[in-house]
Amino acid sequence: MNFLLVVVGATAVGKTDLAIRLAQHIGTDIISADARQFYKEMSIGTAKPTAEELGLVKHHFIDSHSIEDQYNAGLFEKEVLGLLETLFREKKMVVLVGGSGMYVKAVCEGLDTMPTVLPETRNILQQEFDEYGLTHLLAELESKDPDYYQTVDRANPQRILRALEVIRSTQQPYSSFRKGEQALNPNPRNFCTIKIGLARPREELYARIDSRVDKMIAEGLLDEVRNLTPFKNLNALQTVGYKEIFDFLDGTQDWQETLRLLKRNTRHYAKRQLTWFGKDSEIAWFAPHQFEDIIEYVKNKLEKNQKN
Repeated sequence: MNFLLVVVGATAVGKTDLAIRLAQHIGTDIISADARQFYKEMSIGTAKPTAEELGLVKHHFIDSHSIEDQYNAGLFEKEVLGLLETLFREKKMVVLVGGSGMYVKAVCEGLDTMPTVLPETRNILQQEFDEYGLTHLLAELESKDPDYYQTVDRANPQRILRALEVIRSTQQPYSSFRKGEQALNPNPRNFCTIKIGLARPREELYARIDSRVDKMIAEGLLDEVRNLTPFKNLNALQTVGYKEIFDFLDGTQDWQETLRLLKRNTRHYAKRQLTWFGKDSEIAWFAPHQFEDIIEYVKNKLEKNQKN
């Protein structure tokens, strides 16, 4: 039996370090499930592994796509399953690491079946977004589907629009379609998953987030975002760390406010990640310093599976 060792957790918690240590210990590759690290044009603001870290272990899905590509969790699922089929020919275990819950779910379980949405519904919502902005749509989402509102990336217009398309078309909450009913998958899973969650005390995590933002600024995040200005309306750039600086470059807020929002919105994103992963009962949670405990846990899971 093949195994996918999944490492999840909030941004800045230390997933990259743990994944590399695990992959080195096992002697295997790492697949990134961070929905922003795919894009080769986005490096500083996505906290990609350094060149040194990438040299320690073979990584996949880092700098694998362009921001101009139409990419989503469904395509990621298909590509990763194909890659795993190849990797499992030589390795019994592969590490999947990332904080993008939908992308992790796509690989491990498959995506939920969603109802068909009428094109006119999509067009009306896009018109409302263009005329009234995201705040208007967020208010409707919070009212009609508070569960999804709590977990969605509220800085991502495409996620909000997609949810409201389904809500208006079906008169049911979007979250009601995301509770276990899986899409028919033409690529059945030929592996078992072992899920590891990495956690820190909230104050410690938030301090690390603030420190990471400061480091990104020092490394040139402003210039990175400025160079992406011609593409700022692309879906890939509708994300924390980029939108705030686009607003600064547009002159809608000063630099100090931009820094405040960068840190605040990243903390909010971390909270949503923890909410998402907190609902997965298969995840075993550890602190970053518990490496030996994690190894023991994985060993026990493997032995239990072999007995069954």
